[in-house]
Amino acid sequence: MRTGSKKVPGQAGRADRHDLYQRAVQNPEGDIEFICEIFREARGRDPLVLREDFCGTAYLSSEWARGDPRRRAIGIDTSEETLAWAREHNLEPAGEDVARRVELVQASVLDVAGPKVDLVCAMNFSYCLLPSREELQRYFRLVRQVLHDDGMFISELYGGTEAIVAGEEERECDGFTYHWEQECYNPITHEGVCHIHFSFPDGSRLDRAFSYDWRLWSIPEVRECLLEAGFSDIRVFWEQVDEEGTGTGQYLETTDEENQETWLVYIVASV
Repeated sequence: MRTGSKKVPGQAGRADRHDLYQRAVQNPEGDIEFICEIFREARGRDPLVLREDFCGTAYLSSEWARGDPRRRAIGIDTSEETLAWAREHNLEPAGEDVARRVELVQASVLDVAGPKVDLVCAMNFSYCLLPSREELQRYFRLVRQVLHDDGMFISELYGGTEAIVAGEEERECDGFTYHWEQECYNPITHEGVCHIHFSFPDGSRLDRAFSYDWRLWSIPEVRECLLEAGFSDIRVFWEQVDEEGTGTGQYLETTDEENQETWLVYIVASV
């Protein structure tokens, strides 16, 4: 992932890109509700120890620990700057009790083993940063090793007809506009370059606040690699859409769907 750092004027220049990302992209409350419901349904108990891979600002980890005093979380990310932001803006405001139950580790997810956890999460399509099948399989094998015997791996993936063409879409948020740009896509390698921009009511714009060079994996590829890594059951939960084709935030398990312009799924892999 590349990040923008050029000085810009106006509201864009005063904005905090990590805060904007959390507000525009992430929904830890919804993720946690889904995670716990699926885990309890399958395992008959509450999950307590979460590892958040590619954690960024550790928003999910901090909200996980905040939600139940029994819970612990481990967040792993390569960026020292982003983890420092996480400590200052998410963990410290949550209080000492929450902060002590969240461990942040600066490392590659390909280099970290143990301790054992109930859940490993890779949200926001983050494992698309692993461009080769060898790296993806290696990552999934490492995840399998750190999970308890009844553990689960939960990730997100996106796709659809518009996910493989150049273009930009926007969405209004509270006080700013979120822009997702697909700059390019190579159908031979499934590799692409994407950017996140933010614009503001005063006309200023924070261009390329975040940029990604990644491979857009398909659901079958992810399923195959998970099975080869030792997972026994792979389930796909498809986000439902309204009459206008907008995602509702509700997910249903499915094995057969019509393609859409854009779609979003949770992929749940059980040990």
